Amino acid sequence: MSSSDRTLAAIRDYYGRVLESSSDLKTGACCPSERLPHHLRVIAEKIHPAVRERFFGCGAPLPGALRGLTVLDLGCGAGRDSYIISRLVGEEGRVIGVDMTDQQLEVAREHRAWHAERFGYARSNVEFRKGYMEDLAPLGLTDESVDLVVSNCVFNLSPDKGRLFGEIFRVLRPGGELHFSDVFADRRIPPHLRNDPTLLGECLAGSMYTEDLRRLLADVGCPDVRQVSSAPVDLLDPDVDAAIGMVRFTSRTLRAFKLELEDRCEDYGQVATYRGTIEGHPHRLQLDDHHTLETGRPVRVCGNTAAMLSETRYGAHVRVEGDRSVHFGLFDCGTGQGEPGPERGDAACC
Repeated sequence: MSSSDRTLAAIRDYYGRVLESSSDLKTGACCPSERLPHHLRVIAEKIHPAVRERFFGCGAPLPGALRGLTVLDLGCGAGRDSYIISRLVGEEGRVIGVDMTDQQLEVAREHRAWHAERFGYARSNVEFRKGYMEDLAPLGLTDESVDLVVSNCVFNLSPDKGRLFGEIFRVLRPGGELHFSDVFADRRIPPHLRNDPTLLGECLAGSMYTEDLRRLLADVGCPDVRQVSSAPVDLLDPDVDAAIGMVRFTSRTLRAFKLELEDRCEDYGQVATYRGTIEGHPHRLQLDDHHTLETGRPVRVCGNTAAMLSETRYGAHVRVEGDRSVHFGLFDCGTGQGEPGPERGDAACC
């Protein structure tokens, strides 16, 4: 058995046999670190209790403007996020959940009809497929067939993250989005800890070093990944802390678009104005942790941000003025609200 196969077997055992509910977790890594906004909490409260109690996510990768989309939920588990998204995409939308653990998928599949009736749908718009997120072709996922890929605290479990991101950007349509939450490390995990079953199952041993994530996405043609939120992870178990407490972990929600973007924030004199038309977001639209567009208020944006707001599903909800015909140099990265600030050397500072 290869190292990759042993890793996958250990993960299946942890999530299929060891963990019966989120209360069985030893640390705070695979637990929600951000509170759902009101319009999502209302939906989450309608999810079947058997599905909710087997939720092991660490964030809320549930963006807006999803009506009618085809959404792929990688590592869907028992299906909590899949069923929330089912309501967000509407009856005309579609959700595909992928997981490799039989026990989790059994719970998810048992409640398809229940949730369809709960949401007033004639039939379920959710399906669950067993397989590996690093190899989506056998599951019938063809090139450019998905509008949005979401995942909640699962990518850290992948033994081949380069192949994983390659598959994601293969199945995404142009202008599509990857929106995911996961646990990240401030350094590369020491080799002797990477295959520890408990540390793997607790979403720690496979955590990505943030700079390695940036490099992996650049390799698949995505030079600009945006952080939506971040929170520290508490190592609640003394044995876990003794083993890996030298590493600082954070739970982050990130987003990346399948667009032709630059590796720096360039200034083309563009201005974006949110129309306030996205369901659940009447007053403001958050793109990332330093771009929140207030309804009706024009904001200066760099070329990459302008593309994210105009060449994606957000184009119907945001007016972007200006094009890339005139270049003014590096974007002056300040507050993200059009106010001046010192130039910074890091990529995608705005």
